[in-house]
Amino acid sequence: MPEPVQTQVFDGMALANELRRQLAEEIEDLTKAGKRPPCLAVVLVGDDPASRSYIKGKQRACSRIGMDAVEHMLPASTSQDELLALLADMNADDAIDGILVQLPLPDAIDPTVIAEAIDPAKDADALHPMTAGRLVSGKYDIASCTPLGVLACLDHHRIPLEGANAVVVGRSQIVGKPVSLLLQLRNATVTMCHSRTRDLETICRSADVLVVAAGRPRMVGADWVKPGAAVIDVGVTEVDGKLVGDVDFDAVQGVAGLITPSRRGIGPMTITMLLRNTLHAYRTRKGL
Repeated sequence: MPEPVQTQVFDGMALANELRRQLAEEIEDLTKAGKRPPCLAVVLVGDDPASRSYIKGKQRACSRIGMDAVEHMLPASTSQDELLALLADMNADDAIDGILVQLPLPDAIDPTVIAEAIDPAKDADALHPMTAGRLVSGKYDIASCTPLGVLACLDHHRIPLEGANAVVVGRSQIVGKPVSLLLQLRNATVTMCHSRTRDLETICRSADVLVVAAGRPRMVGADWVKPGAAVIDVGVTEVDGKLVGDVDFDAVQGVAGLITPSRRGIGPMTITMLLRNTLHAYRTRKGL
């Protein structure tokens, strides 16, 4: 049997707090120079408890770094046309710098139509086709928040990406596709996998960097992981009242070189990158 590996557990909250302090200093410098603080507008349609909790977390994070936040909590009965009208108003409002529409949306609202309706200059989660297209071209200014958080985690732990074999499990527009592009731009060799990938276990076991965003709790066990690999778990599912990831955290300890936990892992980094994207959008719009 291979020797056990000393596994590092990523503390996403510690790194998030460090990065947020830097953002707070930037915003303080702007306000001292007579500028207004950046403003993030967040829209929630419906009353999903998890989404409401995420919104509150984002609002607290904005407040702590001196960024303004605007909330629009809409009933589940809101029509697509009503949401589009609200977005048009926010696009035209010069006091708003970043816009985020919390997913998932009710079935009656097409998320693609909503993403296309957000002004690309205010697209805080990089869902507009124009924003996503800039990432494909390699000339992006803003990228999806969770993938940026994944990259920040890998950089923090100095995981070498150039020439690394990276495997991404999941092909969503929010995580899987953009994180694979970001890894390619760092010269990793990327394999994208999904629910229909053949021999998924073997492919995962070949990865130096394994990013799992499939939404299948504890799918990845110890025998799926190459000893010493960096394992980034993006999935969060409630099982028996407890939040668990796509990776069997306890089983993979002692095999992976780096692992992210379900709590205090990539989640705090996602919010931090949302704040960073909003500040970047503010600076770009204001020519600062």
